[in-house]
Amino acid sequence: MSFNTPIAVTGLGVVSPHGDTPDAVFAALMRGKSAVQAVFPDLPKPTAAATVAFDVSRWFTKLQLAGVDRVSQLAVAAADLAVKDAGSLDADPERVGVYVGCGMGGAGSLEAAYRSSNGRVPPLTVPAFMPNAPAAHVAMRQHVLGPVLTYAVACASSAVAIAEAAKAVQCGEVDVALVGGTEALIVPGVVLAWQAMQTMASFEPGAAAGAVRPFAADRSGFALGEGAAFLVLESAERAKRRGARVYATLSGWGISCDATHLTKPDVPGQARALRAALRRADLQPRDVGYCNAHGTATRIGDVIERDALAEVWGSDFDQLRVSSTKALHGHLLGAAGALEAAITVLALHQRQLPPNAHCSEVDPACRMNLVTETGLAAPQLNAAISNSFAFGGTNAVLLFERA
Repeated sequence: MSFNTPIAVTGLGVVSPHGDTPDAVFAALMRGKSAVQAVFPDLPKPTAAATVAFDVSRWFTKLQLAGVDRVSQLAVAAADLAVKDAGSLDADPERVGVYVGCGMGGAGSLEAAYRSSNGRVPPLTVPAFMPNAPAAHVAMRQHVLGPVLTYAVACASSAVAIAEAAKAVQCGEVDVALVGGTEALIVPGVVLAWQAMQTMASFEPGAAAGAVRPFAADRSGFALGEGAAFLVLESAERAKRRGARVYATLSGWGISCDATHLTKPDVPGQARALRAALRRADLQPRDVGYCNAHGTATRIGDVIERDALAEVWGSDFDQLRVSSTKALHGHLLGAAGALEAAITVLALHQRQLPPNAHCSEVDPACRMNLVTETGLAAPQLNAAISNSFAFGGTNAVLLFERA
């Protein structure tokens, strides 16, 4: 198979703070509906997060739940929804691969073990919290016998997984890739650790829903989110042959490393990933009409991302519409790239742009063509990117084109 073979997105599955139906999730985002709310009132500092209302009984019996952390439960559900949305995997199990991004593994199981009051740690704690557990559970549920791989690259985990899965399809290693990300880390210990880094959004009582304000002058950080999102990838030729619906094609991706600092982002590093994605897709900046930004609403991160986009887009920068949907669904860390990739695919498919919510006054250092209105149609949209920039300095950019 050619390394230039178009990669089709033929299935989407989400279990997110806005629900588990792609169209319903996208519609909520288009309305600017926030899923961020106050959590853990007993913690020293006010805390906001976006959680999932998850009916585990739809996918697991009580007996099956032994040793299965919430992070794996969400992954199994989202992957199953993606497969059903694609019609089926319709392939030899040995020719199917599972590629999963997960930043922190089974945080709930690890927290429970640390907090065990009687000194008795559940015997299945290790297989519950290991980061590759979600991929393994997805493989068992879908009977996948090909490569089953996990990528732990902080906030870029599932974006990297998507790029790696696309390469596996292009080079003929697999016929179909079931790829995504999952994260379930809304537990006190993890929240306290993030608060210690001073990256979490502050808010007044009753105002948690608007706490995350990407690119705004008064932004103060992000809110954690949980959930899972999966995509089914296959060659466009194979998709056409089996009569599958194609949401979009993944035509470019770029991965780079800043190699400068563990937590401080870097304009040249992000620009390298952006250019690599454009180069692989054989597109110019002016061809891309929308960017689903990493946009964590941190003081430094938002400015760096804006400057990287401005450097690469140059004189065409004003034509690029930009929004960060983290304002509405929170930051899913290892699953962020997959959920935001799904949102970007839906933006192309429906030719609508989700808003950059809660930004009443743009930081002068973040000036760009932000999507500030809700319900914005984009009838000319043909290509879009999704950015994921991680602690550790890894940058991942995914470029999708309209099918």
